Amino acid sequence: MSDILSGWTPAPPGYKHVVSVSLGSSKRNAREEVNLLGQPFILERIGTDADAKKAAELFGALDGKVDAFGLGGADLYVIADGKRYLFNNVKKLVANAKQTPVLDGSGLKNTLERDAIAQLDPLLNWRTQKVLMVSAVDRFGMAEALSQHGADIVFGDVVFGLGIDRPLRSLAALRNVAKVVLPVITKLPQDWFYPTGAKQESSVEGKGTKYYAWADVIAGDTHYAKRYAPKHLEGKTILTQTITEADRVWMKERGVARLITTTPRMGSRNFATNVLEAFFVALSGKKEALSEAEYLRYVREVGFKPEVNEL
Repeated sequence: MSDILSGWTPAPPGYKHVVSVSLGSSKRNAREEVNLLGQPFILERIGTDADAKKAAELFGALDGKVDAFGLGGADLYVIADGKRYLFNNVKKLVANAKQTPVLDGSGLKNTLERDAIAQLDPLLNWRTQKVLMVSAVDRFGMAEALSQHGADIVFGDVVFGLGIDRPLRSLAALRNVAKVVLPVITKLPQDWFYPTGAKQESSVEGKGTKYYAWADVIAGDTHYAKRYAPKHLEGKTILTQTITEADRVWMKERGVARLITTTPRMGSRNFATNVLEAFFVALSGKKEALSEAEYLRYVREVGFKPEVNEL
């Protein structure tokens, strides 16, 4: 066992083991034991504090030792308007994983999150809600579902991702931006436009702060939503996925009224979509991403539903 795995413990016999290697903060590390559909699992998250070299080494050192990898803090690809855009530099990051499949959560974002929006409509009545999606091109399924349910939406991709105060107000505008921007940004280092490492621990107010004040619901990635949030979020609903106890404290301190996670709590936390996608692949016994129909079937079998927390 290499030095980089010093202190790491493989899952007990009979367990399936999922490890998310993340470019995010190591402060969010977790290791949980769960049992679903009669199969015991170890779900683990290892943050590398934006150290891409360490992440690449972990993929190599753990390859073949675990059942599936999650990739956190980065996307292998995004699915926008039915087209897949590959991040070339991230592909190199996971190249050391030769035997164990690597899942970045894109498949579940396009299935489970669409489903969650529909399930939440009786509670929220999306037609009455003003929704800020801080970043939508990486969660196109959620964006489309919100639009289909009649929400009044601001897509903040240009505002927050590019620093230009041009909010997108329609799915057509988001599609046009995705066609122009994604072929370019997929060739750039992802930490240019996504908070990794220490950036996940701080907020920066700027051009987009006023859109938080406008919105009833802030939807999308936890780190992105926190990164650009103002100090006061009284009465707001946050719709996101991966949540730690520290995130809950942060939201309560800023006055958030309701936290809704598209993924359920497993053990002490809500894991990110990359962990759950890897979990479903490991559960299936396959060595590759599943189809949308397969993901939805497993979502139904394990009974995953959005979790609503009144804060």
